[in-house]
Amino acid sequence: MPTIVLDAGHGGSDNGATYQGRKEKDDTLALTLAVGRLLQEYPGINVVYTRNNDIYETPIKKAQDANAAGGDYFVSIHRNSTPVPNTYSGVETLVYDKNSEAGRLARNIARQLSAIGFDDLGTTERKNLVVLNSTDMPATILEIGYINTDRDNRFLDENFDRIARAIADGILQTAAPSLL
Repeated sequence: MPTIVLDAGHGGSDNGATYQGRKEKDDTLALTLAVGRLLQEYPGINVVYTRNNDIYETPIKKAQDANAAGGDYFVSIHRNSTPVPNTYSGVETLVYDKNSEAGRLARNIARQLSAIGFDDLGTTERKNLVVLNSTDMPATILEIGYINTDRDNRFLDENFDRIARAIADGILQTAAPSLL
């Protein structure tokens, strides 16, 4: 069975994006831990966290830790942001190569999130991001709504458990489809 490395974006002194007192690092940690708890309900699924509290680790350290753990898949959870609040809404997934297992992972998760109500903004290749280009496993970054879009924050807050389940199901659909 697979080892899933879950990364809560930002942390510690790095708040990530902020909006009206809301911090990306807090949303990502809560969601990452919820996804991990759901995955751990399945026998044989091993979950490794890059952080499980409010600390900062560099992206290269996160990639190195994931590699050292022998991860089979790497999922980094973030929130998007835009210069003008309430301009965009939805989920975006980032990968090194869209035509790879990472692309399939990203699309499976995005499809699950779309099914519960998020707009799917697509999968984008980002070859310059360390957690995508330095992990030895398929890796994706999930941008779970825009932190500076009121509608996305409301949707996240009101559907938190459904969102965590959708992410977990998208991971399982890719990493261990026989469990679904």
